[in-house]
Amino acid sequence: MEYIKNRFFEKASKCVVEYNKLKKEYGDVVIDNVTIGQVLTGMKGIPALVTDTSDLDPNEGIRFRGFSIPELREKLPKLSSGGEPLPEGLFYLMLIGEIPEYEDVMNISKAWAARSQVPQHVFDVIDAMPRTAKPMTIFSAAIVAEATESVFQKAYHSGINKKYYWDFMYDDVMNLIARLPHIAAYIYRHLYFKDKHIDPEPRLDWAGNLAHMMGHDSEEVKRLMRLYMVIHADHEGGNVSAHATHLVGSALSNPHYSYAAGMLGLAGPLHGYANQDVIHWIFELIENIGTDTPTKEQLADYVKKTLNEGRVVPGYGHAVLRKTDPRFIVQMEFANKYIKDDNLINIVNNLYEVVPPILGDIGKISNPWPNVDAYSGALLYHYGIKEYSFYTVLFGVSRALGVLSSLVLDRLYGMPIERPDSHPLGWYMEKATGKSCK
Repeated sequence: MEYIKNRFFEKASKCVVEYNKLKKEYGDVVIDNVTIGQVLTGMKGIPALVTDTSDLDPNEGIRFRGFSIPELREKLPKLSSGGEPLPEGLFYLMLIGEIPEYEDVMNISKAWAARSQVPQHVFDVIDAMPRTAKPMTIFSAAIVAEATESVFQKAYHSGINKKYYWDFMYDDVMNLIARLPHIAAYIYRHLYFKDKHIDPEPRLDWAGNLAHMMGHDSEEVKRLMRLYMVIHADHEGGNVSAHATHLVGSALSNPHYSYAAGMLGLAGPLHGYANQDVIHWIFELIENIGTDTPTKEQLADYVKKTLNEGRVVPGYGHAVLRKTDPRFIVQMEFANKYIKDDNLINIVNNLYEVVPPILGDIGKISNPWPNVDAYSGALLYHYGIKEYSFYTVLFGVSRALGVLSSLVLDRLYGMPIERPDSHPLGWYMEKATGKSCK
């Protein structure tokens, strides 16, 4: 058994005992009361999933295995002392639950490089898609095409014992994550650079190699890509991409199908597509105002105009968070450190001062603060990745780290198929009022 897989099994096996004990001895313990309002507003706040990789507190923000994003930037291994943490280290942390040593991270990086060969038919599927197709459409199709290589699917049909499902799931997950940078970069060069593809460089780290294959080979872009891949990697299990991956995986679908389902959810405007919406809205703002250096007063007027038209201000608000997203803050700090003056970055910074008071005055908005999408596009655009229709694919590559490590844990725990109860609207009306809907 390879090094990382063995470390994972040693650590996670102890949690399997706790999982089974909870299920067997404490299954009848009531942990919360569910209101009809929670059911009818997207099941918000209902504890219904087990997700070890990260936890999202409304007032504190995201923690990965107990560590905040500032702590990750301090503790996770880096290629240089002034750089950003390597995503390989975050994957190790989410999977195993420990801050890795530098050697652990290099072990994962080498393992991914060794597993990164993408089958030719996946590229053929990408090439066959019309150039008018959305990048996330092509990305999802390529992931499904990769399912022909599923180790888990073949092992399942050979009749393996269910206690070994996790083992084959692990190999699939490692293979899939390893190949995502090449798949994403191939789509990028296919759509925007007339199929002038760039070969991978196995000596580079996972995120650095993605930037290289996209054609952005400066150390500045690689540094940004490492940060981007870390902060977008996971956001507990209830968000659409994580939940969809878990849900489809609970049917024992292979990780390619499960992850593709998550990516189709990520493509929605209320989820990962929002990073595209933000940049599109800002360019619309610049065009309407007539300058790329608007004043705060002009920004405020345009924000109010957007709201008066019945539209939302993209990049602001979150289903769970009730404070500024820590992922927004860390990107702002990154920009303040490395970018001295940029009109787009300046607009994003000024919107941070302008938007929350306006949204707060409305009264019905529970969170007027920015989320991760409010900043990410401006950074990518500044460093030359200006094809913002592609931004959600980058989000998807990063999100694989969290949702797929969770999938391995799901199979080790032996989690059953997810099947919540549902009732007609009249059933809820009768429970609430004693009278059914007519």
